Amino acid sequence: MRVHVVSDVHGNAEDLAKAGEGADALICLGDLVLFLDYADHSRGIFPDLFGVENADRLVELRTARRFDEARDLGRRLWAELDVDRDTAIEAAVRRQYAELFAAFPNPTYATYGNVDIPRLWTEFAGPGTTVLDGQRVELGGLTFGFVGGGLRTPMRTPYEISDEEYAAKVEALGDVDVLCSHIPPDVPELTYDTVARRFERGSRALLDAIRRTRPRYALFGHVHQPLARRMRIAATECVNVGHFASTGRPFALEW
Repeated sequence: MRVHVVSDVHGNAEDLAKAGEGADALICLGDLVLFLDYADHSRGIFPDLFGVENADRLVELRTARRFDEARDLGRRLWAELDVDRDTAIEAAVRRQYAELFAAFPNPTYATYGNVDIPRLWTEFAGPGTTVLDGQRVELGGLTFGFVGGGLRTPMRTPYEISDEEYAAKVEALGDVDVLCSHIPPDVPELTYDTVARRFERGSRALLDAIRRTRPRYALFGHVHQPLARRMRIAATECVNVGHFASTGRPFALEW
């Protein structure tokens, strides 16, 4: 059995359409939407609406962790644009989702990232795509458990939930062979982004579940340039499957 795993697709529909080649199934760990490309500030919903110079400024503020100023900039730009923010963003996300979900091979098993909008997924997911969040599926004799979304941060991305709600989803999985999530367990080496020079939020509930239930693998994304891409916690191999938006290459799991 061979499964390909991707995360942090961020608009890369071209490579996504090829990500399942040679595999029995594709797993996607979320973040399909591209709001702003930190490597190329001309790409994404934000620069499409407000231009590259404003995208440069937003990245500068966020990278410096000046989140209040970044939000002030956003509020000013939306006021000047004089359109309904939610309507404009949803229209842009819908355009991206139409292309990205059409690129998924059959079968695909997917969960949400923190920048995704879960309520739209049922509209775009075709019959070959199974969406899982706090749920399990058996593939080739192994049980895969899925936990979507992220934890609350000053970034205030669309699908951030409380630690308690997240932990309840992890608990609902029980024992699994492969633990699939968008965010990593709360381990410094796995949560530190070496380019952004900051710690992203990892989950203590995931870490506790790994230590308690000892799955074969814990697979995740979210941290684009992690200090450590993989490490072992007790019996579990923890793997950041990579920033698919930039690499275009899936992680392969074979058994």
